[in-house]
Amino acid sequence: MPGDEKEITIYDIANKLNISAATVSRALNDHPRVSKKTKKLVVKTAADMGYRSNSFASSLRTKNSNIIGLIVPRLNSNFMADAIAGIEKGLSNNHYNLIISQSLETMKKEINNANAMLVNRVDGLLVSLAYDTNNIDHFEPFIKRNIPVIFFDRVFEHDKCPQIYIDNFKAAYEITTHLIKQGCKRIVHITANQLRKVYAERYEGYKKALEDNNIWFDQDLVIINDLSSTAGIASAEQILRMTMLPDGVFSANDNCAISCMQTLKKQGIQIPADIAFAGFNNDPSACVIEPNLTTVNYKGYEMGEVAAKLMIDQLINKNELRHAHSLVLRSEMIVRDSSLRIK
Repeated sequence: MPGDEKEITIYDIANKLNISAATVSRALNDHPRVSKKTKKLVVKTAADMGYRSNSFASSLRTKNSNIIGLIVPRLNSNFMADAIAGIEKGLSNNHYNLIISQSLETMKKEINNANAMLVNRVDGLLVSLAYDTNNIDHFEPFIKRNIPVIFFDRVFEHDKCPQIYIDNFKAAYEITTHLIKQGCKRIVHITANQLRKVYAERYEGYKKALEDNNIWFDQDLVIINDLSSTAGIASAEQILRMTMLPDGVFSANDNCAISCMQTLKKQGIQIPADIAFAGFNNDPSACVIEPNLTTVNYKGYEMGEVAAKLMIDQLINKNELRHAHSLVLRSEMIVRDSSLRIK
């Protein structure tokens, strides 16, 4: 019966050519240790035999898969969902498909993701880095092969990799200054691993706002975690254990800010009367929590569109000498009731 046809494997191709299955696999993956002559023979034989993954044959001939890889920390983020939608639109309008993977905030998984993208012969790679990534050696194979790598939101400075982000220092400075103008003098900052430029710059903006308003910086008021909802609860518990309670909290994301607020409210803390709150990202939940959360708005969809456009530009000009350049997008502070102590 036609439906019972045997699936062709690399072992069938190996038997046909009297070579090892490992050599077939390497040839189909364009491994440098396999000669061009052998690669060509393996690809032709695979195609002739009806090997299901014969898309490799096409990509080896054309050097163009029309696939862009995307590696993000987590998919369950409102900002990232918006960014992906913007990327998808920009790429599909230019006839490119998208392969999406998540690092789950670990460099180890990010490395595995990158290796998988390389095997799948992506034409370009868009990356928002994991929480603990401390180097980008795993992206060097792409750079060496002249495959564009673009970092967005969580970026790493590299002279051949463009970066897209907002002015995190300025945004954090403005929101901390807003809390100070509301009468806050003892402001907790909840942030994440300072390896990430995005959080390091928000931290520096917070410190500079304190300095410019003659408020002493207290390291004990800085809480570093992974900014998850669970971390927000732990942050609230840490705040409640402080000898002197803070009168303001600036969290580096809304998710953590909201769970922190909820936990403090359950313990009788009045917001903003006792502690004023501000977050970052303008997640939809910022308008659901009571009181509504003051935050920084920057558009994930717009960042995604810009990332896609820059990728297409890089691919069009792939054979020219590329100079990485940064794109800094707009953001704005949105003041809501969680921080309004002076009305």
